[in-house]
Amino acid sequence: MAAIEDILQVEQIDNDIYRGGAFPSRLQRTFGGQVAGQALMSATRTVSEEFDVHSLHGYFLRPGDPDRPAVFLVDRIRDGRSFVTRRVTGVQNGEAIFTMSASFHVRTDEGYEHQDRMPPAPRPDELADRSEELSESERAVFQEWRNFDLRIVPADKLVTSPYFAAQQRVWFRYRHPLPDDTVFHVGTLAYMSDMTLIGSSRVPHPDSKPQVASLDHAMWFMRPFRADDWLLYDQTSPSAGAGRSLTQGRIFDLQGRLVAAVTQEGLTRTGRRDPARTDR
Repeated sequence: MAAIEDILQVEQIDNDIYRGGAFPSRLQRTFGGQVAGQALMSATRTVSEEFDVHSLHGYFLRPGDPDRPAVFLVDRIRDGRSFVTRRVTGVQNGEAIFTMSASFHVRTDEGYEHQDRMPPAPRPDELADRSEELSESERAVFQEWRNFDLRIVPADKLVTSPYFAAQQRVWFRYRHPLPDDTVFHVGTLAYMSDMTLIGSSRVPHPDSKPQVASLDHAMWFMRPFRADDWLLYDQTSPSAGAGRSLTQGRIFDLQGRLVAAVTQEGLTRTGRRDPARTDR
């Protein structure tokens, strides 16, 4: 697997036009986190350094071809004193595969602060690194992410709420030191945020094998963090039906600070003969 620094390194090919690299993959379609991360990096390249991204909203329109690079077209929607807005369209073979709006906020604003408490969970060093204990089917997927350390909290160690339909918690981090540039950490977390989240919808249905694909993805960035330090991904799936599942995640650092929040709707369609099909 390529290093995340290479995956997020987009090439400028014209004004507000960027190209993201293609990397060897066992997946039938480009991993959604890669497309979102490259789109975000393209948008960031058009924004002044005094602004940080605070939210993004993306739609996965078509399956990406992992063997081909994607081109990202950036529209400068608004440049204000406090907020900057960009719209990015990812294109392959002349067709849009992804579209995203990203908003950036000047980092000098101040206001009141509060946050939810981090839910209880075993510390990551108390959980086994499962990379060597995976089944053959799991290994095919996790091989794509071998540069990431993922530790799912076992069900018998999960403190749950009876009011939530589906819950899952995952510790994750990038295994190798990243540059201090916060842009790399934000881009890496955008990539990582697509990992395991839709899987939270399968917790009540462990024997189901649906056709799965990300449909849309939204993120909010609240506080600084490092993606090469442990982060707890607290995941829920409040609803599933009609072949789609809604999933939500809150991301905390080891100090219990809420650093980001994610909402994603995914295709979880059953009844198809070939669950790996990528057409919708």
